[in-house]
Amino acid sequence: MAKTKTSNKDKQAQKLAKKMANGHAKPKETPEQLYASAIDHVEQSQPEEALTQAKKLWQQVQHGSVTETLPALNLLGEISVELGDVDSARGYFEQAVALDPEGKVPEAMGGGAEKFLWLAQLSEEGGKASVGWFEKGATALQLEIEALESGKIRGVDEESLLMMRVEKKRKLANALCGIVEVYMTDLSWEEDAEARCESLVTQAMAVEDATSPEVLQTLASVRLSQERKQDAQSALTRSLQTWGDLDPEDPAVPDFATRVSLARLLMEAEMEGEAMDVLRRLITDDDQSVEAWYLGGWCQYLVVEKRTAAGQQDGANTRMATGEALETEPAMKGSRNWLNMALKLYAQLEYEDERLFEHAKELVEGLDVVLGPEAESAEGGAPEWEEWEGIEDEESGEQGDGDEDEEMKDA
Repeated sequence: MAKTKTSNKDKQAQKLAKKMANGHAKPKETPEQLYASAIDHVEQSQPEEALTQAKKLWQQVQHGSVTETLPALNLLGEISVELGDVDSARGYFEQAVALDPEGKVPEAMGGGAEKFLWLAQLSEEGGKASVGWFEKGATALQLEIEALESGKIRGVDEESLLMMRVEKKRKLANALCGIVEVYMTDLSWEEDAEARCESLVTQAMAVEDATSPEVLQTLASVRLSQERKQDAQSALTRSLQTWGDLDPEDPAVPDFATRVSLARLLMEAEMEGEAMDVLRRLITDDDQSVEAWYLGGWCQYLVVEKRTAAGQQDGANTRMATGEALETEPAMKGSRNWLNMALKLYAQLEYEDERLFEHAKELVEGLDVVLGPEAESAEGGAPEWEEWEGIEDEESGEQGDGDEDEEMKDA
C-alpha cells in the first residue's frame, strides 16, 4: 500500500505539536484565565504584573460584547489607580461609562455603580462634576438595592442576598457622604451648602441605620464645621465603638485611609487620647506610613500645648507651673520621636507632601530648643510608648497607675 501524502495542514499541526512538546510554544490563555491571573496578582500586591495580564485580556476582548469588555475595563482602571496612573484610570472608567451609561448592566457582568464612584474621585474638575458622578453612582446603587429587595435576582440564596444588600447600602451611604465632602470643600461657597450637607448626612444615616463608621465620621466633620464640638465627639465615639475592639483582619474595620481621616477628626475634636489609640494601631498595620507617624507626633504636641495653656491659666503659683512643665516633658519627647520617624521615612520614601515636611520640621526644631538636642544613640526612631501611656492615664483620671508602674520598675 502506498504511503499517504501528508497535507500542509497536517504538517503545520505536527510542527506545532512538536514545538509544544519541546516547550517552545504554550497554549493561548483564555480571557477567564487572564482575568483570574490579574486578580491574583492584585491580591498579592503585584500591580505591574496584574496590569500586564489585564492588557493581554483587553487585547482579546476589546471587540467583544459589553459583558466581555466591561470587566476588563474596570480591572484596568482599578489597577491603574493602584499604580498611581490617574489619567489612564480615568480613561478606562470613561470607556466603561460609554458602554453602560446608567449602570444598568448587572455588576456580576461588569456593570453597576463602581465606575461612577471612581470617576467622582478622579474627576479633574472636582466640584459639581464630582457631585454629578457621585449622584449617578448613588442612583445606580439604589436600583441595585431595589432589585435585591424585590427578589428579582434568582439563583442566590437568602444569606447571600442579605450580604449583598448590606454591601450595596454601605456603598450608597458612602457615596452620599462623598457628596457631603465635596460640599464642605470645593462647593463650600454655595448658598445651600450647609443645608445640602445636613440633608445628605441624614439620608446616609437612614441608609446605614447609623452604624457605619464612615457615615458617623462624616457627621462628625459636619458638626465640627458647625462648631458643635460635643455632637462631633459623640459621633466619633460611636464610630470608634463599631470597630475598636475588633481584630485587625475583621472586614468591619475601616480601611487605612478612613482611619487616618478619623485620627485627624479626633484631634480636631480635642480627643487626643482616642486619636493616639487609632494612630498606634495604624503604625502597627503599616510602620512605613509617613502620615500616621506625623499625626502621632503632632497629636502629642497638641497635648503639650493644652497642658501649657492650662498651666499658664493657673498662673501665679510657681510650683504649679513647674509641675506642669515636668508633666509635659514625656509628651514632648514622645512627640519628637514620632515626628523624627516621620521625617526619616519622608526622606527614605521620597514622600511628596511638602507642607507635612515643613510642619514636622518646624515642630521638631521647637522641641529641640526646649528639650535640648537628642543623644546621638537615639536615632529618633522608636516611639516612647510608656511616655504616651502616662498621658493617657492622666487624661482618663488614672495617673496613679503610671506612677505605680514606675515604682515597680525602680524596685
